[in-house]
Amino acid sequence: MSGFSVRRVSRGAWIAGLAGLAAVAAALATGLAAMDRASPTVAAAAAPPPAVLPLAWPDVQPEPPPQLTARLEALAAAWGEPVGVAVADVDQGWITSVDGDTPYPQQSVSKLWVAVAALDAVDRGELSLEQEVVFEDADRSVFFQPIVKQLSAGGYRTTVRELMLRALAQSDNAANDKLIRTVGGVETVDETLRRLNLEGVGIGAEERDLQAQIAGLSWRPEYGYGRAFQQARAALPDWARDQAMDAYLAQPLDGASPAAIAKALVALKRGEVLSPGATGVLLAMMAEANTGPNRLKGGLPLGWSIAHKTGTGQDLRGYSIGINDVGLLTAPDGRTYAVAVMMRRTHKPVPQRLAFMQAVSRAVAESWAAEAGPAAELASLRKPGELSE
Repeated sequence: MSGFSVRRVSRGAWIAGLAGLAAVAAALATGLAAMDRASPTVAAAAAPPPAVLPLAWPDVQPEPPPQLTARLEALAAAWGEPVGVAVADVDQGWITSVDGDTPYPQQSVSKLWVAVAALDAVDRGELSLEQEVVFEDADRSVFFQPIVKQLSAGGYRTTVRELMLRALAQSDNAANDKLIRTVGGVETVDETLRRLNLEGVGIGAEERDLQAQIAGLSWRPEYGYGRAFQQARAALPDWARDQAMDAYLAQPLDGASPAAIAKALVALKRGEVLSPGATGVLLAMMAEANTGPNRLKGGLPLGWSIAHKTGTGQDLRGYSIGINDVGLLTAPDGRTYAVAVMMRRTHKPVPQRLAFMQAVSRAVAESWAAEAGPAAELASLRKPGELSE
């Protein structure tokens, strides 16, 4: 992207685009509901990838709404723990942040970049969404991996599309790790992101290797069964776990800054990274995410929509790491904001974490309402739901 200029979308064009995306999302929703029976059948449009352009933002950018900046700063100050927040306007081109340039642990947010690399390979004809992939016993990962329930003696025959959907919508670690290997490995994914000029984001490692390192272990195949990983982790002395955790938090292998993530989401939404078809598939899968319903999504008024990816790290002695939610928040008039909220290490209980994220998305919605005027009447406050991650 040479510069980051204003590009308004007409209401008619927005409605047409939304209708197309809704069709993709509907098909993906059907596939998600029947995921353990069959993968969805939506095809990416056959279109060449966009030309790779520099994603440097101009030195002089539009000023963000001062009330929004002040509100985010107040929320972060009151939080009292390290937290990074970034909000960018897709059309107007401004960005505002709190500790926005500091790398934070991404955890499962990094699954988004694996999907980008896979869809880039599809755009280039190196992969097909319907390409068959055999998931085998050796592909087990750690923690949440529902795909292993499908394993039989001959493995589980799946597709690139289903692996991606499982990784994005369910945050399935084993599906994500298999997708990484299908694309060509961790280095290939990170090299693809650099080639696409998505600066400041990457994955660093497969989930199973990353989580083992964080715990102070080295990955072993037997850790993929039952609670073997948790048992091995629990057997470590406290000093070993503390040392491993501190080293990870000081320099997270999967680290990315909130501002870098927000800018990458803007580029994705503007169609400057993938082909139109691939972009539509990615955003529709993000819209189908069933993780973190009460994080950013929980603070949005009625009439808003969100396409997002959450991240949730390990717990240790009363604190949690890498509690994140990043995504694209779209107002009733089609105006879209890229938002990233990232918690490095938090001792606060789940309801407070959720309340903070909801306060951020609510602040974005209120900022839009202040500018939208009469259009804001289309939105009314969402009734708070049950607080659960």
